[in-house]
Amino acid sequence: SMDVSELRKAILRALDEARKEAVDRRAAMDEAGLAYRAFLDKVATPLLRQAVGVLRAEGQMFSLHTPAESVRLASDANPLTFVELTLDRSGQRPQVMGRVSLARGRQGSVIDERPVGPGKPIADVHEQDLTAFLVDAIPKVVVGVRS
Repeated sequence: SMDVSELRKAILRALDEARKEAVDRRAAMDEAGLAYRAFLDKVATPLLRQAVGVLRAEGQMFSLHTPAESVRLASDANPLTFVELTLDRSGQRPQVMGRVSLARGRQGSVIDERPVGPGKPIADVHEQDLTAFLVDAIPKVVVGVRS
């Protein structure tokens, strides 16, 4: 059987690796958080503000909301109808997530949820990626189209 000192070495090595991975993951999360905040400030908020302007000019009453860590274009008539961007931290690597919700009676139901700039690190998600998502998502909340 394995002697105690071998077992001890193996366990300590495994602990060491696990700690290193945790530190790396935390660093990656922090970096993603910073990149995401920059994306919100420089890309998402200005673009969604423009989208609100376009919709209002068409008589569609939507407003911009900026709850913590997200930005949302929501219907004035029913705030549960919205297009929203958030930071998804659940996967292997963090990503910008786009979500479309339609009011259904008293609650909202998410009818579409997908990454914006799929497969890209957050720092590489650009205006074109977000525009592509918005052009697809906005008609769903304006006309109530299901995907």
